[in-house]
Amino acid sequence: MEGTIDGFRYGAVTPAAAYVMACLGGALGLRCIVRTLINPESWRTGWLALGATSIGSGIWTMHFIAMIGFQVEETRIRYSVPLTVLSLVVAIVVVGIGVFIVGHRGAGAASLSVAGVITGLGVAAMHYLGMAAMELNGDIRYDTVTVGLSLVIAVAAASAALWAAVSVRGFLASLGASLVMGVAVSGMHYTGMAAVDVHLHATAMDSWSGDSPTSLLLPMLLGPCVFLLLAGVVVMFDPLLVLGEGEWNRKAPRTAPEPEPAPSAFAPRNKGRQRSGSW
Repeated sequence: MEGTIDGFRYGAVTPAAAYVMACLGGALGLRCIVRTLINPESWRTGWLALGATSIGSGIWTMHFIAMIGFQVEETRIRYSVPLTVLSLVVAIVVVGIGVFIVGHRGAGAASLSVAGVITGLGVAAMHYLGMAAMELNGDIRYDTVTVGLSLVIAVAAASAALWAAVSVRGFLASLGASLVMGVAVSGMHYTGMAAVDVHLHATAMDSWSGDSPTSLLLPMLLGPCVFLLLAGVVVMFDPLLVLGEGEWNRKAPRTAPEPEPAPSAFAPRNKGRQRSGSW
């Protein structure tokens, strides 16, 4: 028996909230990477780690906010906490690999291709690992062609995001890139969800007691959401990130001007002394 799937239980609320979180994580991550490019003498490892964690947390949060609106009408859904947490770790670690490759090697064709593939497959692995955390009275099956399409979208989205991270410097340009990144990540998620079919088991689920998906997911979503807010505070109060490269460079001479030697009234007298001493 095939289950009746509804991916928009709360209408447009969950897709919109998921998109906002994907954009927020992307925007913070891109600005952190730009920070290391504007000032190479800054603590590059720390900024890249903050950027990778922001992007990974944004993608993971986007996925599970969207999953709050997912239901199978004939059965209840629960989530395995260890697998759900593991999917967050995978998202951060794999995105971090791509970010560090591009952050240290730049946006060359080779480094960007390798980083894009690794990061894209990592994002897809996070998605399907999060799906594997679902527990219901049935088996989840996937359409192979649609899954392949979701992988292509994930790799393309990751490559575009990493390219933007090292190529786009201005604040407004980074904001636009993060909006595009949010569309790509959300597109990958819902493409992957379109591949899902649920084959129900014969036994009934009426006796399956337990917490609802929302009550399980919301506490786990709280941590990454708080982290993204704190990362936003760090970015907001960093003047180099707020001003951007061009404005910072224009204001730098005003804030730290080079001292020019003032003309001395005793210069001729000094020259005279030097001459008299040489006679």
